[in-house]
Amino acid sequence: MSLDGAVKLIKDGQVGILPTDTVYGLVCSAANMESAAKLYNLKKRQQKPGTIVAANIDQLVNLGFKARYLKAVQHFWPGPISIVIPCVDLAYLHLGEGGVAVRIPSDKEFSKFLQKTGALLTTSANLPDQPTADNIKQAQRYFGKNVDFYIDGGDLSNREPSTVIRIVDDAVEILRQGAVKIDESGKILK
Repeated sequence: MSLDGAVKLIKDGQVGILPTDTVYGLVCSAANMESAAKLYNLKKRQQKPGTIVAANIDQLVNLGFKARYLKAVQHFWPGPISIVIPCVDLAYLHLGEGGVAVRIPSDKEFSKFLQKTGALLTTSANLPDQPTADNIKQAQRYFGKNVDFYIDGGDLSNREPSTVIRIVDDAVEILRQGAVKIDESGKILK
């Protein structure tokens, strides 16, 4: 199955595994509360929200994020930097944390896919305390028939997860160094 083949499945509320702009991700529509609950159950998560990936800021605003928070950090995008944004009205996504990481990918093919699906809730394709799946066979060993579809993007072992940050009092708090190295001032390091 191709990414285009997954558009309808995602819009119909299904949960699957596919190559994102970074690593293999367990994904569903971010606008579908039931799909989000299924994704979090599969991942065995209760208070660790996933990441929302979107084609653009408008998709995030339409989902319920405040434009003022997004515009303040838009200079970090597009790219593999996920930024924790407050979203008190989206409890089914933030799992009681009051915020969730969001990202606008730079990968052109994945961005076109997001334009068709709308914003996606995603988390790395692995179980707690296990490495992220580098290929579809490994993802299938983790999730088997518990997910609705798989899309094979080949071996992604050379990819790193996104860098995750939060802005606190005009300083950058680095929650996870990933594909982009960044310092506490927000400067991207080469």
